[in-house]
Amino acid sequence: MLTVLETLPERFLDTPARELHQIFSGPTLIHLSGRRQPALFVSVLLHGNEDSGVVALQRLLRRNGKRTLPRALSILVGNVTAARDGLRRLDGQPDYNRVWPGGQGHGDSPEAAAMGEVHRVMQERGVFASIDIHNNTGLNPHYCVVNRLDQAVLHLALLFSRTVVWFRGLAGTQTTSFSSLCPALTVECGKPGSEPNAEHAARFVEACLHLSQFPSHGVHEHDIDLYHTLATVRVPTSVSFGFGNSLADIDFDPHLDHMNFRSLEPGTVFGQTSLAMPIGVVDESGSDVANDFFACDDGRITLLRAATPAMLTLDEKVVRQDCLCYLMDRLPLAHGQPQLHALSAGA
Repeated sequence: MLTVLETLPERFLDTPARELHQIFSGPTLIHLSGRRQPALFVSVLLHGNEDSGVVALQRLLRRNGKRTLPRALSILVGNVTAARDGLRRLDGQPDYNRVWPGGQGHGDSPEAAAMGEVHRVMQERGVFASIDIHNNTGLNPHYCVVNRLDQAVLHLALLFSRTVVWFRGLAGTQTTSFSSLCPALTVECGKPGSEPNAEHAARFVEACLHLSQFPSHGVHEHDIDLYHTLATVRVPTSVSFGFGNSLADIDFDPHLDHMNFRSLEPGTVFGQTSLAMPIGVVDESGSDVANDFFACDDGRITLLRAATPAMLTLDEKVVRQDCLCYLMDRLPLAHGQPQLHALSAGA
């Protein structure tokens, strides 16, 4: 299923994401030479409806022209078949960002075999850093997601945004898989189809290509807004929902995505329901914590404890294929080190 190339197809630079299936038959790993080794690894289009990574690389490579890149660059172009239809993934496909080594499902799928081969190849070749470029469908700032809190990955993240989310890792994601090999992160570039969002991603990748090494000093507290993901909120498949749909089992606030990256107080209303507890909430260990975070009284779904949501979306298909949102806490940083004891505060 995986194709490996040592040169960039000429048509790549001018082909929109929705037409890349005309160039690539499936996921494709492209190795480009540069003055420094090992390579920077960049994955794009793991979700077919998220095009900022493709546009960013096209823009960066056009600007570079025929000059040698400052560092070798390995590019993974992911789900071109879903991109053709403008979808995160096709029905019947696994999520391309849930099938990497370490994942708990789809282990025997062609997609998992392809991503496993990418991981093996990059491990053998060596990798300087890993960047997975994404968009989202809600109203979110540009931010990074990291799985480790070492200084190298935090410095890498700050090249993109001062807003950084620490998520201990979702098994099977590209960033979780690469975190044991090199500084690895996911960048969230806002909504797809936006020129400024793609330009921000292009400038970030360009800055990473010019890095010779990572700073040895610690990250300063005043330079970073660090969050920790506490839980993931999902709607069970048996529960109907909508945004301003009073006939559904859950009628979420139609402006729910305006709450992203806002510190919400206990009592904040997420929606209306006639069910006892219609949403699922799991923490990083996979434990059910719905009753720790939400109450359903008098037909209202309300927040029980202070939290900051991220990736709230009004896209019902994305909610079904992924989640409604993540809930986070701010994580203080002192003397360059995250204050992990703060995680228990208010929990």
